[in-house]
Amino acid sequence: MGKKKKLTQSEIDGVQYRHVKTWRIALAQLNAGASMCFYVLMGMASYVANAGYGIAVAVAGVILTATRVFDGITDPIIALVIDKVNTKFGKLRIFLLIGWLIESLAVLMMFSWGSGKNHGIVFFILTYMVYVIGYTINSVTGNIIPPVMVNDPKQRPMFGVWGTVYNYLVPMMMSLVVTMVILPKFGNQYSVPMLRMNSIFCVAVSFVLVLLCCIGVSSADKPENFQGISVKGKEERVTLRDMARLLKGNRAMQMYIVSAASDKLAQQTGSQAVVSTMLFGILIGNMQLGTLISVIAMLPSIIFAILGAKYAGKHGNKESMVTWTRVALVVAVISVLFCSFADLKKVTVAAVPTILFFLLTFALNGSKMCITTATGAMCADIIDFELDRSGKFLPAAVTATYSFIDKCISSLGSTIAAGCVALIGFRTVMPQPTDEATTPILVMTMFLYYGLPIIGWICTLVAMKFSPLSKEKMMEVQKNIQEKKQAAQNEFLEKYEEA
Repeated sequence: MGKKKKLTQSEIDGVQYRHVKTWRIALAQLNAGASMCFYVLMGMASYVANAGYGIAVAVAGVILTATRVFDGITDPIIALVIDKVNTKFGKLRIFLLIGWLIESLAVLMMFSWGSGKNHGIVFFILTYMVYVIGYTINSVTGNIIPPVMVNDPKQRPMFGVWGTVYNYLVPMMMSLVVTMVILPKFGNQYSVPMLRMNSIFCVAVSFVLVLLCCIGVSSADKPENFQGISVKGKEERVTLRDMARLLKGNRAMQMYIVSAASDKLAQQTGSQAVVSTMLFGILIGNMQLGTLISVIAMLPSIIFAILGAKYAGKHGNKESMVTWTRVALVVAVISVLFCSFADLKKVTVAAVPTILFFLLTFALNGSKMCITTATGAMCADIIDFELDRSGKFLPAAVTATYSFIDKCISSLGSTIAAGCVALIGFRTVMPQPTDEATTPILVMTMFLYYGLPIIGWICTLVAMKFSPLSKEKMMEVQKNIQEKKQAAQNEFLEKYEEA
């Protein structure tokens, strides 16, 4: 008796899904890696503001918050532009390269060409605003990639796998080079020359990643893949009214914003360079070895991203988010207890505390990867949910609407970090790895690095109780979309025959 043929997901669900080669997904998501290059660099914006432009720490925090609000405002505007442009070459590659070019010019002006030359606060603000425009173009375009390329519920989470891998791996590698190679060359000080070299390194790496992304999306970057789809058979354009309706009538969108934005605020705050400086440089006492431990603990946790994608493909993105959020919550609480009662100076010296810190970091990063994987796939689910709900295919509207809310909320990240360190005495200068470890620094570091994520995960668990996007619901959504498309096509053919 011959071997029984394995059914595809399309045959199992009775829906004709879109598929692409795995290598294309891997390359397409390298745009996330390019974005993380700039993300890591801009985490040092408060340092360049202080050292390169003479801006006080507290003032720099306010400026970074205001520019991030500007970042959120540009999202719907850029979404409208991207939606209207559709050339014979598509649009993804065009806007990805435009966004990268604007970002690169802005960071080179801020960190290299203008820093340390007495240009002052106005120049700093203007260059940051230029960077924001480029970043917005790149991020909105990147968010459209997954829903355009696939809708298979098992393959869709793989975008999250690769995106999550790059979101964590690229910052790790960037931080490794910065702390192990660049920073020591300048006496372990975030000086103007050090920041200048770092910006050039960022631009070079991000350029390679964007080019590889363009290769990955080339098969899907075609005009026909960006035509609006509705039961009326007309091409739909993104409007501000569509975005308002998303917020008002799409419960899945509302709960997604609560969950993802609260997590993003914690991530944005904890990723500030000043937080890692306090944890690894001051509390642990060795900036280089502390970062190396974080890198080593992160690499095996990439396996969790794959496991998380398989779990999401089997149980749905909603259940996956809830499960792994609970795991992360427990690990974070244990980590706070460990850091509060252990002698962190022995983390890079004695075996037991080093191993415990490594295991806790491994478990926390692994669960975070699973959460991020499910979160990314859920955004694509919301786009399909809205298509079923309103009859409109609006990937730019969904991603830009979320991004607008997300950035307005997470814009507080740099202000929270700067404000918190100011509360413990760092009002005119930023903490440096050579500073003495104190109880206020320990408490504030625990709050910024672990406390805020714990609050965000509690918000996620509450929001997911009210989200309708279960696995069963998404199967129903895909079937409804297929039926509506067929009905619209039949209606068009009937009118054509009558004419």
